[in-house]
Amino acid sequence: MSTPYPFTAVVGMADLRLALLLNAVSPAVGGVLVRGEKGTAKSTAVRALAALMPAVDVVAGCRFSCAPGAPDPACPDGPHEAGPGVARPARMVELPVGASEDRLVGALDIERALAEGVKAFEPGLLADAHRGVLYVDEVNLLHDHLVDLLLDAAAMGASYVEREGVSVRHAARFLLVGTMNPEEGELRPQLLDRFGLTVEVAASREPEQRVEVVRRRLAYDDDPAAFAARWAGDEAALRERIVAARALLPQVVLGDAALRQIAATCAAFEVDGMRADIVMARTATALAAWAGRTDVTADDVRQAALLALPHRRRRNPFDAPGLDEDKLDETLERFGGDDEPDRDPDPDPEPDGPDSGPGGGPGGGIPPQPQGPQSQGPQAQEHQPQEHRPQGDQPQGPGTAPAADRPDAVPGASAGEQAAVRAAEPFRTKMLSVPGLGEGAAGRRSRARTEHGRTTGARRPQGALTKLHLAATVHAAAPHQRARGRSGPGLVVRRDDLRQATREGREGNLVLFAVDASGSMAARQRMGAVKGAVLSLLLDAYQRRDKVGLVTFRGTTADVALPPTSSVDAAAARLERLPTGGRTPLAAGLLKAHDVLRVERLRDPSRRPLLVVVTDGRATGGGPDPVALAGRAARLHAADGTASVVVDCETGPVRLGLAGKLAAELGGAAISLDELRADSIAGLVRNIRTMGSDSRRAA
Repeated sequence: MSTPYPFTAVVGMADLRLALLLNAVSPAVGGVLVRGEKGTAKSTAVRALAALMPAVDVVAGCRFSCAPGAPDPACPDGPHEAGPGVARPARMVELPVGASEDRLVGALDIERALAEGVKAFEPGLLADAHRGVLYVDEVNLLHDHLVDLLLDAAAMGASYVEREGVSVRHAARFLLVGTMNPEEGELRPQLLDRFGLTVEVAASREPEQRVEVVRRRLAYDDDPAAFAARWAGDEAALRERIVAARALLPQVVLGDAALRQIAATCAAFEVDGMRADIVMARTATALAAWAGRTDVTADDVRQAALLALPHRRRRNPFDAPGLDEDKLDETLERFGGDDEPDRDPDPDPEPDGPDSGPGGGPGGGIPPQPQGPQSQGPQAQEHQPQEHRPQGDQPQGPGTAPAADRPDAVPGASAGEQAAVRAAEPFRTKMLSVPGLGEGAAGRRSRARTEHGRTTGARRPQGALTKLHLAATVHAAAPHQRARGRSGPGLVVRRDDLRQATREGREGNLVLFAVDASGSMAARQRMGAVKGAVLSLLLDAYQRRDKVGLVTFRGTTADVALPPTSSVDAAAARLERLPTGGRTPLAAGLLKAHDVLRVERLRDPSRRPLLVVVTDGRATGGGPDPVALAGRAARLHAADGTASVVVDCETGPVRLGLAGKLAAELGGAAISLDELRADSIAGLVRNIRTMGSDSRRAA
């Protein structure tokens, strides 16, 4: 077994270490979501925490880690007799992104259940993680239904497995930690809210701290055992402190003054629901226990708010999480009570112990950053830290654009190029879907064969049976009962009789936007409306679990402004800064889109594309006959069978109808900006095939 990197050797990242330790003290806090750029030791810190968790006593031979003193009465391996049990280290279980539902919650042997009436259950990762740590790397890339199951189990402390009337329940209480890189896509707000705390991490920009990171990492790689031995004293002291804080936790009193501050803070920041209040209360209590106190102070409430509220304030996917600390301080001061007890300014009960020093942070007792001989070791950063994204790449609200209303050109703009225009307010769009039946990743846009959805038929299972079609199985087994010697009421079922249910649901697609940013689109009011429409489609793509990409064309060339990604907020940020001007190289834009889709078909062949061309249809650049070139480029997409829609941006009383002709060449559909609104014609939802036939008839 490899030697884990010591938790106390992690450089900096006080908030991350504090959030993890608070959950180790009180798992009821609800887990931690760690957001940050790649190469910032997110995974290393989480794995290091598992080594600090106190050992647990379990019933010998129980696959579900029941406690000997209080075994789960519903344990599938029970009932258990009273006994001393055996001690083992707390487990850290990792959930891979590609895990199946059966791997997560466990699997039932349906064949034995039908033929023998036996609940043959194979435990999943939730059972393995009971009384330990469950770690989900890249949780934002996990399928939504798996995240739902995971968070439901974390909230209820139990996992339920239901298969065709056969039910199994077992305890599943664990410390949940998820990590994610926001550049790869966000979690939806409902799932964000289920994580107790969230921490933002980034690589240090201080040269000395970065030097220390490299030193520690190199020393650990050279000799992990020797490096861990140098930090063993600090690790043991921190482990003892966790045990002491756990023992003190039931004695901590959450006074009325602290409760008023918690409620007022959540109300002031307009947080939805009551989960934030509960999480803040539990976090403040854990902070007090960690500091060795039995009372909750205003400082505890403030630190709890900084950890529990930022991710709960997002109102749409283009909002960056955050908290106004000045507003927080004003709220706490306004609702502060007079019954707060006097306290030592230093909440750390062991100022000279192993948890003091330059690594300490707010809330008391962050693991140390020793400066003695131990500091010559490495740090467990898995990759060299990367540079921050440029300030302009940070997610912005749908109604914001830096200096959007200036009449001057953007820095470095060429002659004739106009500054970026602010997007109009987004609106709810009609649903645009890809025709046919796909087999892509679960989503909410186009029809597809999926593991979840309405049952449409049955087939013989290919591999392990996951969804039994009971009626089809009985129908297959019934003719053979006499030959199989059936004598009792039970049905004699063989493996060949089993039938897999085929289900139809919705899939997510790759929505590639090709946006005309030429001079013909450059009227400020018109471009604002166009950006508002694309922003609305991006919001729709976020809600339907699509990947998105952005191609822009103007002047003489086309550019991939954003390669296909799950991060729609990154696409929105690129769109906000999009300048306009120059000729319209429509053919170049379509060819660039064709190249992007060709590569994506190789990378992810099951994800079907949807091409959305936003233009007025004019072609004025890119060759001696730009119109003919654009037609040939459009027919390439039609030959590939790419579903497409042209959003016609032409305005005014006299219209040339060029967008409709382009849609006919693409074999797709044309829809005006006004028709794109879901409320333009009440209750009308048209898919691309219908619109495509309409546009071809019009052409």
